[in-house]
Amino acid sequence: MGRYDFRPLRVHKTASQLFASERIKNVPSWHEVVGTIPPAQSLVRTQPLQHQERRRSPNARKPSKLFQPQRIVYEEDSLRKEFFGDHPWELARPRVVLENDGRDAERKDWSLVSQPDRPVDGESVIQRQMFLLHGNPDAGQKPDPDMTPSRAYDQARKEFYGIRLQQDIERRIAREEAMATGAYFGKTTLQIGTELEDKIFEEWKAWASAEVILQEQRRAAMYTGVENESAALPEGEQEVETAVEELESVIPAQGQEAFGGAAIRP
Repeated sequence: MGRYDFRPLRVHKTASQLFASERIKNVPSWHEVVGTIPPAQSLVRTQPLQHQERRRSPNARKPSKLFQPQRIVYEEDSLRKEFFGDHPWELARPRVVLENDGRDAERKDWSLVSQPDRPVDGESVIQRQMFLLHGNPDAGQKPDPDMTPSRAYDQARKEFYGIRLQQDIERRIAREEAMATGAYFGKTTLQIGTELEDKIFEEWKAWASAEVILQEQRRAAMYTGVENESAALPEGEQEVETAVEELESVIPAQGQEAFGGAAIRP
């Protein structure tokens, strides 16, 4: 038979010849399938090899970083961490993340922090800082050899603050012009936030007052007696108790004769 066994491949041919010679009346149901998908060298599937479980020695050292992927680090990551750590509210601004191919920022001229078709945000500061550190080799712009990351960060931040200040002034002037023509604006976000903080503070104040009273009551219940007996009596009973104490020195005790005054008649 040799190294290869071609008998499974002859099954379809043999069935076709038997049907052509009318030795079988009907074609087998598997005839068309076997003709489309020829079988392998053997029609019998052998049992797959069972892998034996290998017991690891308790003293064997397990590789800790064998299947861990390599960490991918970019220079911009540290710059973003520094900027957004100092300006966390910049992350709350809405952003448009739609890009053509993910490399749009590389085709901008970052000699200026503002771009005509891109709003100024934290990523603009990062790209401006990268331009100050490395320049633009494609355009032949070389960086300043004395430029350091801290100086680049300060310069990019200064330009960013100037643009934010200009935008704030433009919004303020637009608001004043609209109000001069009869427009009405509701509460600002700062006013709404202040009112919410005041509401939460008043709720906490009421809760804290109730907790203080409850703790004082628990502290008073820890003593078996009252240190100041007069403090435990109501105001009316305290007055009666004071009057009785004043008369105790005047009223004679039992068995003592009274001096002065009218005689008691039987």
